[in-house]
Amino acid sequence: MKTVYGEMCISDCAVRKWVRIFKGEDSRETILRDRKRSGKPLSASDMAHREKVDCMIKANRTVKKKEMANEVGILKERVHHIITTVLGYRKVSARWVPRQLTVEMKA
Repeated sequence: MKTVYGEMCISDCAVRKWVRIFKGEDSRETILRDRKRSGKPLSASDMAHREKVDCMIKANRTVKKKEMANEVGILKERVHHIITTVLGYRKVSARWVPRQLTVEMKA
């Protein structure tokens, strides 16, 4: 490798050291997975918030995400996640509509 890369090549000693660390043979333990973090868990997508957002959309199809976030008391980003991913709505002509037609709508 030194013939190809010259002085910019990493030393054999450094590579062996990294191997020992990642195998766990070194006194320093290297964890490749995320550790549990402190902090508040995401609870904005629970059933109570989903139901509130769904009721607000059904009552007024032109309601804005900011208004829903203020009413429910969660972030606008979480409201968007609930609307699009969980409930399956999308915006069409400034109105929230379900992504798929129901049997009643098809009739």
